[in-house]
Amino acid sequence: MNMVEKILARASGRRSVEPGDVVVAEVDLLIMHDLSGYLTSRVFDKQVGGPVRHPERVAMVFDHHYSPPTEDAAEMLKENREWARRNGIHLFDCGNGNIHHTVVRRGLVRPGAIIVGSDSHTPVHGALGAFAAALGNDSHAGTVLPYGKAWFRVPETVRVELEGTPQPGTTARDIALWLVGQIGEGGLIYAAVEFAGPYVKELSFWDRWLFPLLCVDLGAKCSFVEPDEVTEAFVRSLPSGSAQDRLEQSDGGEAARVLRFDVGAVAPQVACPPTVGNLADVTAVAGTPVQYAELGGHAGGRLEDFRAAAEVLRGRRVHPDVRFNVVPSSREVFTQAAQEGLVLALHEAGATWFPPSTGSNQAYNMGAMAAGEAMISTHARNFPGRNGSAEASMYLAAAPTVAASAVAGTITDARELA
Repeated sequence: MNMVEKILARASGRRSVEPGDVVVAEVDLLIMHDLSGYLTSRVFDKQVGGPVRHPERVAMVFDHHYSPPTEDAAEMLKENREWARRNGIHLFDCGNGNIHHTVVRRGLVRPGAIIVGSDSHTPVHGALGAFAAALGNDSHAGTVLPYGKAWFRVPETVRVELEGTPQPGTTARDIALWLVGQIGEGGLIYAAVEFAGPYVKELSFWDRWLFPLLCVDLGAKCSFVEPDEVTEAFVRSLPSGSAQDRLEQSDGGEAARVLRFDVGAVAPQVACPPTVGNLADVTAVAGTPVQYAELGGHAGGRLEDFRAAAEVLRGRRVHPDVRFNVVPSSREVFTQAAQEGLVLALHEAGATWFPPSTGSNQAYNMGAMAAGEAMISTHARNFPGRNGSAEASMYLAAAPTVAASAVAGTITDARELA
């Protein structure tokens, strides 16, 4: 069995499972943000009732309405706080960071665990060697909260093997975006996608993180990177961290399919409207005017992103027609950025810092655009209307491209500023 199959077998009390089996498994962690938590809690209270079976396995993170702009939003957060405290779950209030980064940084996600959440990017936790899947709010209310369980159909595994050495200036984010274009949106429906190969093996943990994040765009059920010494070292760095005994290793089971890609010729990428899979080399869209640039979201706001941006901005300033917003993925990242001098460096170059959160994701607190405006960001989505007007445009790229575009006022290849 591979890692996903071993986790599902253990959690459902079976000796083994195979693709197509339906299992009822113990859930190790349910994660909700302020929006999904509000919906789930109301369904649970009104239609299910009773106690939360394992409150220590439930976490709620306020990352959308991180600074409520309306009375209705403030009331929703107030009700969330009361519900969380009444039921004894983990509550991470405004300013703690992005939902996924926060629970990882606080040591709640462990290798070998089963993680569920309403957010469609929940499968990103496969980067730690967990089985992680997105479920609907009603499933959380009806099965996970009262019973601590959920059911799953065991997915077939597709192994994506990456090899080669990227060109100078091409980042892991560029490779991840490029893969969506190569495989195709919805190209791996209900698969368990394993990212492997020499290229992945050499990546740091936070660069590996960018690949399971693609799961929803590919239509997959879950995604993972086989745990190794990189995973072990990262887990040990977390609060109360240890590699534990759940670093599930594959028994060598064959994948249903193997897709192989050489990343050596990949240039910096830009995902153009209207979807993540509409990819182009940065040179093909260079010169497109932008009014906003942002480092943040599930795929951004990492320390690595701020370092890259500071390097691009060294000796330069943000273009006067661009609002360059930077959003730490967690309080821990903001602390590190401050210690390294990145907060001051980006501030003095003209960037504006926002609280640790999910940033302009759906423009609940920031980043709304008017018709005809454009943003380039490290976010995970670029659908029309996601950030304000449906006639605004969102482009997705790696941090160096975002920073270079903030300087130039148009989409720009960072290699030209080197």
